[in-house]
Amino acid sequence: MIAPPLANQAPLVGIRILEVGVMLAGPYATMLLADLGAEVIKIEPPEGEISRQLGDTYFASLNRNKQSVSIDLKSERGRRRLGELVAKSDALLVNMKPSTIRRLGLTYEALRVFNDRIVCVAMTGFGLDGGDDPAFDYVIQAATGVAAMTGDPMGPPTLPGYTAADNSTGLAAALGLLAQIVSGRGGQVDLSLRDVVFSQLNYRAAAFLNGGVEPKRYPMGAHSYYVPAQLFATSSGYLALFITHDAFWAAFAAEAGIEGFPTMAERAARRDEVLELVSNALATDTAIGWEERLRPLGIPAAAVRTLGEALTANPEVVITAGEFEQVGTPIRIVGYEPGYRPAPRLDEHADDLDECVRPPREAQ
Repeated sequence: MIAPPLANQAPLVGIRILEVGVMLAGPYATMLLADLGAEVIKIEPPEGEISRQLGDTYFASLNRNKQSVSIDLKSERGRRRLGELVAKSDALLVNMKPSTIRRLGLTYEALRVFNDRIVCVAMTGFGLDGGDDPAFDYVIQAATGVAAMTGDPMGPPTLPGYTAADNSTGLAAALGLLAQIVSGRGGQVDLSLRDVVFSQLNYRAAAFLNGGVEPKRYPMGAHSYYVPAQLFATSSGYLALFITHDAFWAAFAAEAGIEGFPTMAERAARRDEVLELVSNALATDTAIGWEERLRPLGIPAAAVRTLGEALTANPEVVITAGEFEQVGTPIRIVGYEPGYRPAPRLDEHADDLDECVRPPREAQ
């Protein structure tokens, strides 16, 4: 029988993770783990991690709850310092080119001499053995088919308004790191942006692989299977309506004064007719008005909001870490309320780490 956790005890307390992170994907992964109580030590070059140059809010949004120590990993002294930290840690996560990861000695094979239980997570564009081709978020979205299936069919391919590939790979990296720690074994975890994005194209990829079906782009971001499931213009603003079940359609049709098309098969076969009726009905009220009418009926619908409007409407997702407001962790665990410390100053915790000698978690 598993004993219940102590009130507000962080689930990852006692786990120490080293991060050699750059920009977004790696730092996002470790920040999620830090929010859950892991001790994350951010190893930065003497000039600081490059995202510090993008502004205080950018760096703060990805590096809260961490410690910072400056180490020149290209120097012999820096490599010795890294070895000392590895000996006292549970995992190391890095997101760089494969050649850089190997040159700096940030793989399990290079670090097991210091701690054979260390978990090493490498985040790259195409895998540790996939070469050094440039692999930034937008490049990966173009290369994997995401851009080609996004946007209006009469317009150019389109990229999402945020770094979907980087963020998704960060989530996958955090999962892979924890899975290997739970296994009780050290080892190498190898994640690539390419593989993560292909994985998230699941049913799209399966349709092509098993039937040669290429995704189509429809106006207003319409779904290829469900009808109606897309954006619609209203008398003021746009509404996202997502009718996936016949029961949803019945409730919506009754509220909108539409008759017929009771089954998904019929609605899909007569897409244009259905969309014309729905468009005419939704034009009689505002997006907010429809949202307020449809949500009590259990119908998936939301007015399109700007980011500012969305954050204002959902204040519970906003936290304060130091002097900056930002979005808190999406992982809610009953009985645990995370604290939020600000992102560290460069090399802020060098002295603290020198004084704190901690054995690996499994040896405690």
